[in-house]
Amino acid sequence: MNQTARTRPDGSERALSEAYDTALLDLDGVVYAGGEAIAYAVESLGTAREGGMHLAYVTNNAARTPETVAGHLTELGVPAEASDVITSAQAVARLISEQLPAGSRVLVIGAEGLRVALRERGLVPVESADDDPAAVVQGYGGPDMPWSRLMEASYAVARGLPWFASNTDLTIPSGRGIAPGNGAAVQVVRIATGATPQVAGKPLPPMHRETVLRTGAERPLVVGDRLDTDIEGAHVGGVDSLLVLTGVTTAAQLVAARPEHRPTYVAEDLRGLLVPQPEVAAVSDGGFRCGGWTASVDGDALALAGGGEAVDGLRALCAAAWTAAGDGVCELDSGKAVARLGL
Repeated sequence: MNQTARTRPDGSERALSEAYDTALLDLDGVVYAGGEAIAYAVESLGTAREGGMHLAYVTNNAARTPETVAGHLTELGVPAEASDVITSAQAVARLISEQLPAGSRVLVIGAEGLRVALRERGLVPVESADDDPAAVVQGYGGPDMPWSRLMEASYAVARGLPWFASNTDLTIPSGRGIAPGNGAAVQVVRIATGATPQVAGKPLPPMHRETVLRTGAERPLVVGDRLDTDIEGAHVGGVDSLLVLTGVTTAAQLVAARPEHRPTYVAEDLRGLLVPQPEVAAVSDGGFRCGGWTASVDGDALALAGGGEAVDGLRALCAAAWTAAGDGVCELDSGKAVARLGL
């Protein structure tokens, strides 16, 4: 892995779907939101697949089984098989199976995706802290998961049982806005018990290992909408990444990203897979140019001049901000510059 802090988004003379053999795609906020396909996702993925790119769907959502996810994708117009889907439930089940003997009982706080993944690893899902579990696993249980399930987890964890979490995403995108994710529910149990779970999902290594084992990707490109899971996970795994602006990450958050949250490429949506990526070039006055935009530091703020494609301006702004921040976080005021882009 390159340990040097990224100072600008990369360019690519070839379309990303040609430069990489496998796209490791997040789902929520990338392919769909609230169950409905995001604009341009279906067409873009179809074109990438027809061009020979392998599409794998890597999700921190542990609620649904790979078969269910694949069926949903197919209904949306993105043909997929269960083997194309890698979930944090599979990653956490492997993690548990490496620490407990086959046949061990595991208290499940979550949905069917977790139960299926545990059975795949020879573990036995149970529903109560009084069912003699050897461990507790917690994953997203959907909007209707009752508070009593969090109480059940707290009882078992407080007894000293090993505690595992599929992921700790605090929020998830939905068709109506941003909603609490599994990480919020994990915090409830943490507050009640004072314990800390072992976590498998993005951005941590167990999820990257699960993905590589199941896809066999040689030149993977992580595609996601979250800096703290998708992009950081790519950083941890030492692979390139594409951030799309169709989910939870805003332009301002990207400009202020920490080094491990800086993507290789940036695009408005999945159409970015199908085209070359423009170069972000340094200019003589210390600024950076991309497309028709030039970004620079002006006192304690970032300045943006020119015009053209908004995402080009964002790329230039990132270069100016990340260069100024180095290994830290950019503290320059980016408000006016970002507002000009309308992203």
